[in-house]
Amino acid sequence: MTTQTLASQLKRILPRVTKPGRYVGGEYNSIMKDWSAIDFKVALAFPDIYDLGMSNLGIMILYEQINQQADMLAERVFSPWVDMEAEMRQAGIPLYSLENQRPLREFDLIGISLPYEQLYTNVLNLLDLAGMPVRSRDRDERFPVVIAGGHSCYNPEPMSDFIDAFVIGEGEEIILEVARTLQGVRGHSRHDQLRALARIQGVYVPRFYDVDYTPEGTVARIVPNTPEAPARVLKRIVPTLPKPFTHFLVPNIDTVHNRAPIEIMRGCTRGCRFCHAGMITRPVRERPVPEVMEAIGEIIANTGFEEISLLSLSSSDYIYVHELVEAVHAKYHDSGLSLSLPSLRIETTSADLLDKLGDTRRGGFTFAPEAATERMRDIINKSVPDEQLLEAARAVYSRGWRTIKLYFMIGHPEETLDDVQAIANLCHAVLREGQKIMGGKANVNVGVSTFIPKPHTPFQWVPQDTHEQVQQKIWLLRDQLRGHGLHLRYNTLQDSQFEGILSRADRRMGRAIYRAWELGCKFDAWGEQHFHDRWLQALAEHGLDPAFYTHRERSIDEVFPWEHIDVAVHKKFLIEDYLMSIKGETRVDCRDRCFACGILPKFKTQRSQTDEMAWECPPVKPVSERKRGADDGTRTSNVQLI
Repeated sequence: MTTQTLASQLKRILPRVTKPGRYVGGEYNSIMKDWSAIDFKVALAFPDIYDLGMSNLGIMILYEQINQQADMLAERVFSPWVDMEAEMRQAGIPLYSLENQRPLREFDLIGISLPYEQLYTNVLNLLDLAGMPVRSRDRDERFPVVIAGGHSCYNPEPMSDFIDAFVIGEGEEIILEVARTLQGVRGHSRHDQLRALARIQGVYVPRFYDVDYTPEGTVARIVPNTPEAPARVLKRIVPTLPKPFTHFLVPNIDTVHNRAPIEIMRGCTRGCRFCHAGMITRPVRERPVPEVMEAIGEIIANTGFEEISLLSLSSSDYIYVHELVEAVHAKYHDSGLSLSLPSLRIETTSADLLDKLGDTRRGGFTFAPEAATERMRDIINKSVPDEQLLEAARAVYSRGWRTIKLYFMIGHPEETLDDVQAIANLCHAVLREGQKIMGGKANVNVGVSTFIPKPHTPFQWVPQDTHEQVQQKIWLLRDQLRGHGLHLRYNTLQDSQFEGILSRADRRMGRAIYRAWELGCKFDAWGEQHFHDRWLQALAEHGLDPAFYTHRERSIDEVFPWEHIDVAVHKKFLIEDYLMSIKGETRVDCRDRCFACGILPKFKTQRSQTDEMAWECPPVKPVSERKRGADDGTRTSNVQLI
């Protein structure tokens, strides 16, 4: 299909679909290169709709990295919504890129972002819409090489049937190494292309590993079957965060996050035992304040965005946070610029920080205590005493915020109904503090999610709560969290089971993923599109028991499906932390004491030859200077600068 033919067909079908702006490209700051003049072409795919994918910082960073190369181009592609897909299939339109509107089959490399497991069937659908075989072994050198990266790829096995190679770790540097390698072996057999990729540290090629299983169904061993494949694939890391991306594409339509993000810190030292991101993004790296300030100025000049999000897993642990807030206030206090500071800790200083920005929006302030009893806090290694939360609530309400949002998890290891009742009690206590200050205007919004044991965390050995256990806890919270000023939201049982199944699955799950897609499953992250009965059918047809992946407690010596994926945190460290959780023992912040998790020695060797930076632990700031008490903070807090 020619570009002209595609354009004429799009003119006919776009008026018939919702939000046609998703499919036309041409955004301000998008990069359009001469297709015929470029040697190597990369399609960057986010397997969900435009509205979500355009808010993905990783895609934007890779987009810039590749397009800075004179002989390469990067173009974007997203999954069309169901109405557009139907029109495309009826008209015979293959999935195409937004910039030059070229079919995906014409690219040399397709890079797919996989931040969460619910996107798996979308990947299959994306490949099928592109007119490509869905399974990796059915694609030879005539097709683009398909790679995937992102947080869900730290257990790549469920998708190993469909992806040619996975990037394990951070992508800023490795993406160009992958592209240059493929450029050098273009025209070679697919086997030779993948052998070349397997030599790159941080690249995992599934077909170069054989997996054996025990009679009980667990993994017995994972063995490389070619000399190029390492026994363990060590994740890639960038020693120093690259200059922030500032030429954000301005979307054609409203997106989920209509703001520009700046990553001020990567990694976390808190050691919450349930937190996948906190384990896999070690070590901590922080940007200097001048670099952040320069990026804010460039974003405003380049995009016109009126809101900027300062991203990190734990903003209050960014050692320059007060300096940054004061600098932003000094420069932009009368500009109308809006900031969001995610992941502030539960402490009055978090409210003080926002006070310095002169907030007048008074929307909502979000805290994530996760648990409500001292026993559960010790188990999950996240200590937030009730009084500290109540003190922070008083500070927030007294500054004019009407709504406090509280996030909790249910289903933590060893949790009882008394622990769940404590969640309701704490929410009522927070509301009472608000009513003392604001009367009937005070609100507490409560979000409850079900704990999912994730790979590479200390809780990867524990069973997930059963349907019956979760239902009982939800019923208790629904009964207790009623009345004026209280609002409860929670995940469905099906969503929790689905995520739990895929999170710790092995490569046998690929057969069920394929069958579920055949049965019409896609957009599984969207409630109205998730057909749980079809997934259960697919699992049953292939003899896979959901409980085997979700509700089974693992032995300490079990070989995990992701055993050959090395995130540089020792399994010994994770075992020690898991056993400590059983005894209710806690660890302090890694900034205060190093527990030799393994991250630093493994990455002393990852520095580039031109990078003379010595790998050390993150700089320790005195506790008195940090002004932090315990261990949690907000997920999102919006601030209006006046």
